[in-house]
Amino acid sequence: MSRFKISPALWDRIHHFASFPQTGVSLQQMILFGQHPSQGTLLKASQFLSEELPIRLSHRVVELESLPDGLDKMPSINRVKEWYAQSFEELINFPKPKLKPELEEILRVPPAETIVFPSATPNPSLDPRMHEGPVGTSLPNGGFPAVNGAAGRMRIPIERRYFSPPPANTIYPPEVHEYNERFTNLLQNIKKRHDPTVTTVAQGVLEWKRKQRAPRIGQGIQEWLDRFYMSRIGIRFLIGQHVALNTLQPHPDYVGIICTRSNVHDICHEAIENARFVCEEHYALFKGPPIQLLCPKDLEFPYVPGHLSHICFELLKNSLRAVVERYGVDNEDDFPPIKVVVVEGSEDITIKISDEGGGIPRSAMPLIWTYLYTTMSDEGLEEKIQSSDFEAPLAGFGYGLPLSRLYARFFGGDLRIISMDGYGTDAYVSLARPL
Repeated sequence: MSRFKISPALWDRIHHFASFPQTGVSLQQMILFGQHPSQGTLLKASQFLSEELPIRLSHRVVELESLPDGLDKMPSINRVKEWYAQSFEELINFPKPKLKPELEEILRVPPAETIVFPSATPNPSLDPRMHEGPVGTSLPNGGFPAVNGAAGRMRIPIERRYFSPPPANTIYPPEVHEYNERFTNLLQNIKKRHDPTVTTVAQGVLEWKRKQRAPRIGQGIQEWLDRFYMSRIGIRFLIGQHVALNTLQPHPDYVGIICTRSNVHDICHEAIENARFVCEEHYALFKGPPIQLLCPKDLEFPYVPGHLSHICFELLKNSLRAVVERYGVDNEDDFPPIKVVVVEGSEDITIKISDEGGGIPRSAMPLIWTYLYTTMSDEGLEEKIQSSDFEAPLAGFGYGLPLSRLYARFFGGDLRIISMDGYGTDAYVSLARPL
């Protein structure tokens, strides 16, 4: 299969789009927009994404092209850059729908009662340099630095855009249905193309580490990986939400992939069962360490269940592994319990996962958020990366904690680790409640 080539003309378009800031989108805004989908609102969503996604993709292509210390020359990094550029080209060349003037007028007319989107609140846990979360930042220029010396262009923040759903009785011509379907198919293909991005970037960083003979990655590349993966979470959330609105049957508790009544107890319980199963398979145990769940069974809030499940599963895997390796596989009956405590506060829902797995030495604490930080050799690491689906191995390749923290921060929360060396570790997941 031939590699995608970025032509000079395409580079010009990429740099043009990269001079615009992205638009921050919050969970509440997505729920409001997608509550009552019609072909008209889906068309408006398609038009928003056909403008927004190329801007987000162009930022990543420009950044991948200008990585420091030769990282941009690594084969795996170039492959990812080509995927992003190809997706960008497909989006900007996608034909616009041909609508009759009277329908265009209907779509432009403001409703009798204008609904203003709620404003997005910056995440206090997010470094302003990240500027990739789903909320706006206090940085000038919409949170993005100027690209290639350009002064940067301004866009209207989404909270100042008016949500004007078309009249419910509007009859849409077949062209609108066909456009929505074709655009959804395009997004599905783009999402599939980018499925291996996390492991391919990890492979590229590993190639660079070998070439530089560096024991671990530096702060600059760490910050870039945080920014890149946070952006990827955002892009995949927007695509997944749009595809779900167009393809899934309506459900009273769901708006796209957002569950308006995510049950924290049920999500934690499922993550516990999955993590214990993986632990017992990995260590050939009859029964893994017990896990106690203290959580109100009726605690519900709007969230993406897949994100919360991913965070809890990764943290529980770490706790189970620590307990088993501290006490030994021959002491199944003596494993101390892992405790999962969930409470609802005035601002956050907090999940605390506590284990007695021996803790983390204080000198190692700053390293736990570093990508590719693991006790494995680089050879073992490469094998893990190539075979990984991010589900099975109990000892991963140093991505579980950093990615889990990004998922927590994406919707305004955070993940913190507090360790007592010689005893155990407490992980605190903060999930922002909608105001």
